[in-house]
Amino acid sequence: MPNGGFCKLPGGSVVVAIGLPSPARDGASVRFLVHAANRARALTRLRNLGLRAVYLRGNSEPPTPDEITAVLHHPDGLLWRSAPGAAQELWHPVRTLPKEPAA
Repeated sequence: MPNGGFCKLPGGSVVVAIGLPSPARDGASVRFLVHAANRARALTRLRNLGLRAVYLRGNSEPPTPDEITAVLHHPDGLLWRSAPGAAQELWHPVRTLPKEPAA
């Protein structure tokens, strides 16, 4: 089960943070941040990227204030970062997400 959570903002929108296995299938973990009108739309945005089995059950690891600020200031409202514990790595736009290796 993916670890993650959400935070409802004063304007009614939500920021969802969720940790998933890397789409590159290299065994790494990736933390995604999504800003959307509601939780269902945030998860749909991730599913549209090809991450089909994305579900958020519970609120075990909600986004931190720094993560909320990062996603709110990005024009796409969808960011990722590998190794969630490494504060040295910057957030990346979703278009730079590594793809699954060709078979």
